[in-house]
Amino acid sequence: MVRTARELRQCLENGTFAMELHFEGAEAIDPDLDALEVYHQAGLRSLGITWSRPNRFASGVPFQFPASPDTGPGLTHLGKELVRACNRLRIMIDLSHLNEAGFWDVAALSDAPLVATHSNAHSICASTRNLTDRQLDAIRESEGLVGLNYNCGFLHPEGKNGSDLDLGIMVDHLDYLIARLGDDKVAFGSDFDGATMPDGLRDASLQQNLIEAMRARGYDDATLRKVAYENWLRVLEKTWGE
Repeated sequence: MVRTARELRQCLENGTFAMELHFEGAEAIDPDLDALEVYHQAGLRSLGITWSRPNRFASGVPFQFPASPDTGPGLTHLGKELVRACNRLRIMIDLSHLNEAGFWDVAALSDAPLVATHSNAHSICASTRNLTDRQLDAIRESEGLVGLNYNCGFLHPEGKNGSDLDLGIMVDHLDYLIARLGDDKVAFGSDFDGATMPDGLRDASLQQNLIEAMRARGYDDATLRKVAYENWLRVLEKTWGE
């Protein structure tokens, strides 16, 4: 389990399987934030403030299509304190599952790159879980990152959730995100646990299918390396420090 960017880079260089500790939803964090300190000591380095439901810190975005991600109030007072504490501890804040008002509250408070670990382009698929152009621009300006979500319902332009999704639609989202943010601020995000994956990308063993679909679209090896892992390493180094 890696706790620093240096450890992650070493694992990439020597082929060691590595993971970082991430919470999707801050329900396990108490109002005094004492648990955040304990979890950080145990290795927590990435935190999603919400899943798609409200908690004491913010309001998660519900699953709706077609709809705007602007679905409710932003961060609570405790949520703002949580953002400041994560910045102090250099814990990456994950904006996926957070509604638009919460997104802008984090953007106003945080001194770290804005990161949505598994979200797509709202302009292609108008799901509440996806990011508007304005949000994408804010992520770009912060030197942040968007990780592509593999859930079919967040990819298909009509919101269809069938697993027969053409991987070309995933590349359409990558095309759009890269055009908007640049090829150093987009990455693979997945979402294998609990979502509907395309038949051609049922699990991580088939990741090369998406890479080959990108290659067929004209992406070169240098860009593929960025999207596959180098961009994650860049944003984690910037957030966690060396």
